[in-house]
Amino acid sequence: MHHLLEVAGLKKSFGSIIVADDLGLAIVPGEAVGIIGPNGAGKTTLFNLIAGGISASAGSIRFDGRDLSGVPPQARCRAGIGRTHQIPQPFEKLTVFENLLVGAVYGGRKAEHEATQSCGEILERLGLLKRANTLAGSLTLLERKRLEMARVLATEPKLLLLDEIAGGLTEGECAELVATIREIRESGVAILWIEHVVHALLAVIDRLIVLNFGRKIAEGSPNEVMQRPDVHQIYIGIEA
Repeated sequence: MHHLLEVAGLKKSFGSIIVADDLGLAIVPGEAVGIIGPNGAGKTTLFNLIAGGISASAGSIRFDGRDLSGVPPQARCRAGIGRTHQIPQPFEKLTVFENLLVGAVYGGRKAEHEATQSCGEILERLGLLKRANTLAGSLTLLERKRLEMARVLATEPKLLLLDEIAGGLTEGECAELVATIREIRESGVAILWIEHVVHALLAVIDRLIVLNFGRKIAEGSPNEVMQRPDVHQIYIGIEA
């Protein structure tokens, strides 16, 4: 099977701080891969590099066979890379439905009448249909996180970059979110998921990558990786 995403030899530093040190990874369509690592390991920087918010000083990113060098974020979104943020950033003065419509029309390039139907379907799938006409600013944290994912799904991504989506939720809310992410994955969307709430991650992923100081220090089946002594050392005090 061809690789949907191929990252090779990626390097990036901010001053003397190295945030990507010869990073490489690959994902096939429909696969779910988790990324863990302490704060400052370069996890969110990797997402910024893939989504196009910043550019690498060396290395390459290929998506669906296309080299993304010089391709701006909006074009990457339209090509099928969708990205959530650690802190949900909805348009607070728009309704939940209007937030989705913006994603579908501008990110997914749909005509408004087409987008209306697909947005309704996404809201139903993410359990937000009853909140469709609610202003996004008045949602609970779990609902905001669902909306963050819904807005990305409205762009019809082939690859979903999830950034700390489970943080701050209760155990019950986290379980609900995991079930939703599983459904998204089962629909054929590939997932690259950065997460500190490791038990949530392990409930979904096929493969686990560990980053530390911008380097990949481990990769493999989640159970094997979590049992490695060097990974344990990094993860003392982080929920596993």
